[in-house]
This record gives sequence, C-alpha cells and structure tokens, in this order.
Amino acid sequence: MNIQAVLPASSGLAGGDNAITIEAWNTVLFDKFCRFRYVLSQGLSGHSEEMFRRGRYSAGARVLDVGCGFGDTTRRIAAHVGAGGEAVGVDCAPNFIDTATLESAEAGNTFFFVADVQCDDLRGPYHHVFSRFGTMFFDLPGAALRNIRKALAPGGGLSMIVWRRREDNPWLHEAELPVRQIVPVVTHEETDQVHCGPGPFSMSSPDMVSDLLKSAGFEHIEFARFDTDICIGRNLDEAIEFALALGPAGEIIRLAGEDGERLKGEVGAALRETLSAYRRSDGIWTGSSTWFVSARNSAN
Repeated sequence: MNIQAVLPASSGLAGGDNAITIEAWNTVLFDKFCRFRYVLSQGLSGHSEEMFRRGRYSAGARVLDVGCGFGDTTRRIAAHVGAGGEAVGVDCAPNFIDTATLESAEAGNTFFFVADVQCDDLRGPYHHVFSRFGTMFFDLPGAALRNIRKALAPGGGLSMIVWRRREDNPWLHEAELPVRQIVPVVTHEETDQVHCGPGPFSMSSPDMVSDLLKSAGFEHIEFARFDTDICIGRNLDEAIEFALALGPAGEIIRLAGEDGERLKGEVGAALRETLSAYRRSDGIWTGSSTWFVSARNSAN
C-alpha cells in the first residue's frame, strides 16, 4: 500500500458544490484554527480520546480520517494500527494537509492527501473510516456519505463524532445568544463571503443522520451521547477572543462586515458578562455534548 501524501485529488479544488466551503477552510478558517489551535486541540481531543478509549483500531488496519485538519487524530489512529497498518488523513484544505504532512514526517504509517470527500476518489478500500467533526460541513452530506461507503471494504465500519443540539453546547451557544441580540444577522445567501458550510449543528438530529446513513447504504447505525467540559480560554480575555473569532458567534460578526466590526466592543462587553459565569482557576470551561455515531458497510 503505497500512498502519496500531498497530491490533490481530481475535482474538489476546481469547483463544484463545495467550492465556497473549501475556500473558507483553506483561508479564513485555517488562519483562525491556527490562532486558536491550543484551545481546539485540547477541547476537541476530549471527545476523540473517549471514542478511542471505547474502541481501539486493530493492529494492521487501514483507516481513513475524514476532515483530518492538523492530523492529530490521524496520528492517534496510526499508534493504534501500528507499523503494519495505515492511518490516512484527508481534508479539503491544502493548508491543513501541508501542516499535517510536515508534523507527521517521522511517522512511517501516516499519510495525507487533499480531496473533496463529496466527490473525489478516497483511495480505498479501508477497514474503517473515522471523523471528528469533519462531516457536518458538507453541502451535500448524502453524496459524501455514499462516497465514504464506497471507500470502505465490505463489512467496514464508520465512526464519526458530531455535535448534538446547540442548547447542550454552551461553549458555542452561550456566546452566540448575546451576539445575535447586538449584531445584524446576515445569512450565507445574503453575502458573497466564503463560509464554512451548513454549520456545526447540521448533524445534531439522530433521526436525520440515521436517515442519511441508511439512504447511503449503511447498516447497524447506532448513536451514543458523550458530554465533557471544554476549555475555551486560559483566561477570560482569551475566551472572549475565541468567541469573537470562531463558532456561530464569530461567523455572525464576520458575515456582518463593517457592522460586525463596529459592534465588536459592545459584543465583547456582553461576552465578558456571559462567560464570566464559567470561570475556573485554570481557565474558562463550558459544557459540550456530542453524538458518537457508528455504522457499517454491507458485508456483501
């Protein structure tokens, strides 16, 4: 199995339904993720580490990590499958893949490539496909899930982590509420700015997601809830900066353009009051809640 790391797949970066989303992840969102990587790496890893604790990948397995970002989960998977296996990370944004490839240079069983998972060749077959918060942003999730299943070997498994409803995720929602009261909300359709796609809560409904998976041909679909606290800043100022930049609150401000910039001071004051309630001695910690979703490809 001889995978080349950084050659882009055929169609995803040239256009198609996901082109605007891809541009966002490769530019403005990549820059923000780099800026707040210390928050995201610590916070998001709480969910993936729990999923890995519940079920390790077997030695020698070949596993695809969808929406791998900086490649931290791909490297964790590589440790599970060992020298006889392969952990393969895929992301739509070349900037993430370049970083992941550079930081994984010492790992002999870890590889990365650029592709739009909705439509590009995913270089299967794989024994398993994993995704931590990488499947909620597809403009065409049904097409993406069908393409993922196509890349799975018969009987292969899919495991993905997605956010549950926003009300159970105060790390994002508590910041969004005051911003909506202050900043004019501009939808994606009302602006020509790039955007992240459907958003972090697009797969919060088990009924909707199970229907998507079933229509894509998956079987044995299961959901398990997991809750944990996330540190969104080492102090209150950092937590406010994080909220102003990322998540639904940050997206409202960015899409509002000049109005968003003009109102940042007022928003910051409101966020200071809101987020102060979550202060601990070691930072600002708020609740988060996910679904661990599992499904299988047909054995035939």
